Amino acid sequence: MRTLIAMTLTHTELTMGTVGEAMTPGILTCQRTTQLTAVARMMAAHRVHAIVVFDHGDTLEPWGVVSDLDLVGALETGAVAGTVAGSPVVSVTVDDTLMHAAQLMREHATTHLVVVSDGPSSLPIGVLSTLDVVRAFSLQG
Repeated sequence: MRTLIAMTLTHTELTMGTVGEAMTPGILTCQRTTQLTAVARMMAAHRVHAIVVFDHGDTLEPWGVVSDLDLVGALETGAVAGTVAGSPVVSVTVDDTLMHAAQLMREHATTHLVVVSDGPSSLPIGVLSTLDVVRAFSLQG
């Protein structure tokens, strides 16, 4: 017989930890016009669940994010990344708390946040996923 243990996290516990401690550094990118088959190949080859989408041009600001769920939902459409990507990008900095990141994920109904540098350029430097947040919380207490 298995015994279930109920565990409740308090608000204080949830504010511990920063995005920088839990994020996955580095990003994989594609253009809005990239075929979803190419996006799927990148996800599979690098074992990631999200690809950051950039628009044409010289900007270093991400346009959107294609998640594995976005891709699965559009398999039969022959769409391109820009068609299925969640946009605009929801971003956080390395110094933001995990509680703040989790709140943004809920508010924007997204599973991935783009982590940007905390400076004037706001360059994308990583990704924070719901799994990263869950993993960080599992290590507490």
